[in-house]
Amino acid sequence: MSFDDAQTSRRTRSPLAPPGLITPDARIVRAPPPIKITRAEELRRQLADEIVRGTLRPGAALDETDIAQRFKVSRTPVREALRQLVASGLVESRPHHGAVVAQPSFERLTGMFEAMSELEALCASFAAERMTPLERRTLETIHEELRMLSSQGNPERFHDVNEHFHNAIYAGAHNDYIAEITLATRVRVQPFRRAQFRNLGRLAKSHAEHDRVVIAILRGDRDGAAKAMRHHIDLVRDEYEIYAVSV
Repeated sequence: MSFDDAQTSRRTRSPLAPPGLITPDARIVRAPPPIKITRAEELRRQLADEIVRGTLRPGAALDETDIAQRFKVSRTPVREALRQLVASGLVESRPHHGAVVAQPSFERLTGMFEAMSELEALCASFAAERMTPLERRTLETIHEELRMLSSQGNPERFHDVNEHFHNAIYAGAHNDYIAEITLATRVRVQPFRRAQFRNLGRLAKSHAEHDRVVIAILRGDRDGAAKAMRHHIDLVRDEYEIYAVSV
């Protein structure tokens, strides 16, 4: 058994690692498959976009029946979508008033991004030290798919694969508790992270930022990986602010 094989066999991959990336012989790495989105998730994204764009303004009521009729669905996926939006902080559930839009203040959003930046930097630093050879190859494969998507100008697919990219780094940190906290924080800022991909030229810039993270991780450079990831998330926040002014 080679050193690489021994390392891979000694470590159990975290359940947070992206699905569908390892074949049965555990040697061939494939690109992430297309992500199947539930109706509730699709509704959550559409409503989140409208909130972030300002179409649905703070304080606006979100009636389950009205939304179900508008999107021609049952109330079940609407209820789940609203539950997810409440978890993300975009919607508040008020007694006797139901769900209403609750756009975070600038200070609140800044604090959320600051936390996201530090958590992602911590995951990247651990990943640089702890990723197995197979996990490193998986990360490279996802990074390459993002390169192709950036040239195609497909922000929706780029966003989905981008989540695989960050999940791979969380899993590569081999600390499930930190990964769980990071994922929970990402849920709260996800609509804003997704919105900034609409900025002109943002996909290519995002890939270039990822490139510095990947290079540092592959070199085993903990400090470099943390610095590159922190810089990336800080730029995501800046890009969202640019987007918010434009809508």
